[in-house]
Amino acid sequence: MKKTLMAAVATLAIVAGLTPALADMSDGKVKIGVLTDMSGVYSDITGKGSLLAAKMAIDDCLKAECAGMQIETVSADHQNKADLASSIARKWIDQDGVDVLADMSNASIQLAIAPLVKEKNRVALFPGGTARLTGDACQPDHVVQWMWDTYVQVAGIANRLTKPGTSWYLVTADYALGHQLELDAKTIVTAKGGKFLGSTRHPFPAVDLSSPLLAAQGSGADIIALANAGGDTIAGIKTAKEFGISGSKQKLVAFFLTAMDVKSVGLPTAQGTMLTEGFYWNLDDGTRAFSERFKKENGTMPSAIHAGVYSSVLHYLKAVAASKSDDAKTVVAKMRELPIKDDVVRNAKLREDGRMVHDFYVFEVKKPADSKGEWDLYDLVATLPGDEAFRPLSQSTCPYIKK
Repeated sequence: MKKTLMAAVATLAIVAGLTPALADMSDGKVKIGVLTDMSGVYSDITGKGSLLAAKMAIDDCLKAECAGMQIETVSADHQNKADLASSIARKWIDQDGVDVLADMSNASIQLAIAPLVKEKNRVALFPGGTARLTGDACQPDHVVQWMWDTYVQVAGIANRLTKPGTSWYLVTADYALGHQLELDAKTIVTAKGGKFLGSTRHPFPAVDLSSPLLAAQGSGADIIALANAGGDTIAGIKTAKEFGISGSKQKLVAFFLTAMDVKSVGLPTAQGTMLTEGFYWNLDDGTRAFSERFKKENGTMPSAIHAGVYSSVLHYLKAVAASKSDDAKTVVAKMRELPIKDDVVRNAKLREDGRMVHDFYVFEVKKPADSKGEWDLYDLVATLPGDEAFRPLSQSTCPYIKK
């Protein structure tokens, strides 16, 4: 464990004199732990980019609301292992004085971290993940879910594509994220009058997706959906192209596909794939400004997770400054109260169940001939208001919510 932490932990410190108004915080500073995938299947869409996004949020807040505050960050590689992530988080909290955890974009890790931050009276900022975090596993005084969840990743596109009789088949990653995507897809498709023909589950991370995609192709389903993420989704799109699924009568859908994934695969292979995202670099002047800053440092445009880390950390820090406290419940309450305004999200608000709702988007990957530049990857199909895109609060299974 010591060797892992020494290899993986990077410390960024931004030091300024404390203002008298914040001097009564628990240890006189705010400490942010970015717990992320530095080396695995999600490293391109999380990893060092998430650490950079957190640093950008700190820089921006120190120029305004957070002027005079002392803010530090630490980071570590959770290696997509829930036990390792929990061990690192516990050490950070017990020994290193970490106030808030960010990223942790792995459903199994999220479900392990949520009860820990409640026990320790800390805050977890998840840029996305399993919808259970605002459902049966919610901890609304300690857990905030920002850009996306498994429900909205499915609902945005399933509601749009499913008509009575439309048939679906899923290729599903066999762990918590994939299971939740599959459950939500089955529920939504059935409610819309569609037919859920079945699914084939694959190990995480995947070694070969030939067999699951052959099964999906053979099912005759109108829509084949990839209920996975990261490298597994990339492999699924490539395999679908090889088998002639892309461009056929069967429509390929990816429940969690990012601009970085599409860039990796290439437009000739990914063209026509439909997806939902809560962020895209080329939506408006604000998203372009943030993304160009990020790209200058990281070499790539940001993923939705990177954008979510930036936006959630920035809003958390604004709430600390406004409440003059680093107490978890106090800060989260202030996060609900303050308007959410930055270059990343539009029409956003933080609900009482810990879910941040905002405008969401349906995209289709462009044909190569229609692209005007290296990162010009999507055509915008629809903008979905947050109250329509995310699971309604009236349907919440969070035990702390009064309906």
